[in-house]
Amino acid sequence: MAKDKLQKVSIKLKKSLIGVPDKQIKVVRALGLKKTNDVVEHFNSATIMGMVNKVPHLVEVVSQ
Repeated sequence: MAKDKLQKVSIKLKKSLIGVPDKQIKVVRALGLKKTNDVVEHFNSATIMGMVNKVPHLVEVVSQ
């Protein structure tokens, strides 16, 4: 699909990464989140939503 047809979602890191397994830290970093309360925007794609589903206890998704 073309990117202009995809909806954007905002993803916020709501919990600290202290004590979290390395695999989950890598997923959060790949999303572009570094600190607690950081917010990034991505296109709503299966790849991004799959990454969010790996760490639902750490992030919050807000549609725009």
